[in-house]
Amino acid sequence: MVESSPGPEKLRVGVVGGGYIGKTVGAEFVSDPRSTVVALADIDEEAREVAGETLYVGRGSRYENYAEMLDAEEMDAVLVGTPHTLHYEHVTAALDRDLHVLCDKPLTTDRKRARDLVERSDAADEVLMVGYQRHLNPAFVQARKRWAQGNRTPTFVTAEITQDWYSRFSDTWRADPELSGGGNLYDTGSHLVDGVLWTTGLTPTAVRADMQFADDEQRVDVEALLNVEFAEGARASISVFSQAPCVREHVHAWDDEGAIYLEGRQWEPRRLTKVESDSTDVVPYVDREREGSKAGAFIDAIGTGATPPATARDAFAVTALTEAAYEAARTGERVPVDVDV
Repeated sequence: MVESSPGPEKLRVGVVGGGYIGKTVGAEFVSDPRSTVVALADIDEEAREVAGETLYVGRGSRYENYAEMLDAEEMDAVLVGTPHTLHYEHVTAALDRDLHVLCDKPLTTDRKRARDLVERSDAADEVLMVGYQRHLNPAFVQARKRWAQGNRTPTFVTAEITQDWYSRFSDTWRADPELSGGGNLYDTGSHLVDGVLWTTGLTPTAVRADMQFADDEQRVDVEALLNVEFAEGARASISVFSQAPCVREHVHAWDDEGAIYLEGRQWEPRRLTKVESDSTDVVPYVDREREGSKAGAFIDAIGTGATPPATARDAFAVTALTEAAYEAARTGERVPVDVDV
């Protein structure tokens, strides 16, 4: 962690979207001594007022129109916490104004747009970070080291997340594909897909998928079963079930020497277990209380010039696989996944 702020004064952050992400991640910027929230934009008056009070934003700096906020306020960075399909517009508008951006997941719901943001991020001086928090979770970070720093390669992965997603969100924008881009695979499921790709370092090449949809247009999935092939020869089974009574998550990744199990309930910190080749379980020490905040990691990346924990390139791979999975489910075909930029 850097001890000082990224500049002579606190990082000045504007928040686009006053919903859950805007309030919770925005509050991280409020509580971090290196930053302050100076402005807020949301099209909904009630959301704007509630978020404004939560983030201590003065009434004169609460905007209905995000572009007006970007043009009127002196800012260094923007937090984008709007519905998924709006991310590209809001991120590009901020980058056009030379602002650092922390964008909630998924980065976009369109592969071409995600690719464009990777190219822009690679060429820009500004930080573009995506809100995939498993990159900050100590259990996932430690598990990733098994393959990132060793000579082992995962061979077989199973991953699953359950949630009472549809009953909770069927009347919200999360179940409106014009705003969400799809169903739960693009919402909570996006974290699971990212967790598999980032932790293992595997490169997806093709996917078959079976989905149950809540709508006739086959856009809002409530059950998704993905069978993913990887360039390294591995396979993965990824399952997202949206009509369960509670949240459970697991990622089980096997290689020739054993396995890594990442498991957890609800939104508690995940647990890490190593499975040895003789079937012995080893539970390494993981300080689950040391999970960093998204805002803190974002400020660190700006201050040090380091690569942020979750990059546009990471998010591009998730979008590419997710879009291919929806196509595979609708067509019944095996669909190639192209993660080249």
